[in-house]
Amino acid sequence: MRTLLLVSWIVAPLAATAWTATALAARASSAAGSLAQESALNSDLKVTVALDSAEQSGTASATVRIHALPEVVWSLITSCPESLRMVPGLEACDVLESAPDQSWQRIRHIMNYSWYVPKVTYVIRAVYDRPSKVTIERIAGDLRTLRGSWELKSDGDYTIAQYMVDLAPGFWVPQWIVRSALREDLPKMLRALRSRAEAAPNIKP
Repeated sequence: MRTLLLVSWIVAPLAATAWTATALAARASSAAGSLAQESALNSDLKVTVALDSAEQSGTASATVRIHALPEVVWSLITSCPESLRMVPGLEACDVLESAPDQSWQRIRHIMNYSWYVPKVTYVIRAVYDRPSKVTIERIAGDLRTLRGSWELKSDGDYTIAQYMVDLAPGFWVPQWIVRSALREDLPKMLRALRSRAEAAPNIKP
């Protein structure tokens, strides 16, 4: 069963009231203190986040270099069970419909990001161009806009995996929550993908 590995980008306004100025300052200090270490540990992992002027929608792109063949990485990013293991907050992943030739699918995701944030359900249409590209678009559910893609490129014994996402939640979200979710969860997902791919057998089909 195939599906698309998606980044967890689900936040709510209620979370803003749960943080005090002291907590935010501590978070910022901790982030600054660990920046150099994070960069050193993930020199082959790049993440870029940009919010619009209203701070209610944004885009993100991420690239990771993986010591595995593209076929191995493809099998992971299009696997429902693997998505549940790698995507922070992903609680359910159900394929609702598939093309006869498996070139596209309709998939439902349920995100349970935290105990203080309501669950969010959305349906995407994933289009597969095996083994190099997957594109997705939200077609129903709680999010107003969700568009993204995976692109895989071979680099000798490595695979360069690039992920891009464009999202508008459709409800008010504090900027720092969106930015925090992307800065933390997107790298987590990419590191999990890299770990699982590099631990898998790399045998060309």
